[in-house]
Amino acid sequence: MKKCEYCGKEISYYDMYCSDECQNKTNKFYDLRDNYGKLFTFLDTIFVFLIPIGVFLGTLVGGLGDGMIVTGFVGLGFMLLFLPFPTESMIKKHKIMKAKKMCRIFGLVLIAIGIIGAIIMFAI
Repeated sequence: MKKCEYCGKEISYYDMYCSDECQNKTNKFYDLRDNYGKLFTFLDTIFVFLIPIGVFLGTLVGGLGDGMIVTGFVGLGFMLLFLPFPTESMIKKHKIMKAKKMCRIFGLVLIAIGIIGAIIMFAI
């Protein structure tokens, strides 16, 4: 059986969505991704590169590098929490609703790692 593009429920072979609500949510998701995709890519690049730069600077100047690492993790976490844009392979495998939920959970994990890192950094 074929599955709904948004929620993953089983549907007939001729349908693409299980309801009009799923179709509207799918259209809204793709419109949001089209509108904010470049911002997502830009912020993703900045936050991802903050982490290795922070590791490098952490060996030279302790506090500055640690702050950059924490900022990278927390920034990536908030970005994935508020702009959950999963990859096409995640959408194909898990459908949109579950893939967005997985991105948000991963964002929360990154925020937790950043907060724990900040606590450890300030405790030392």
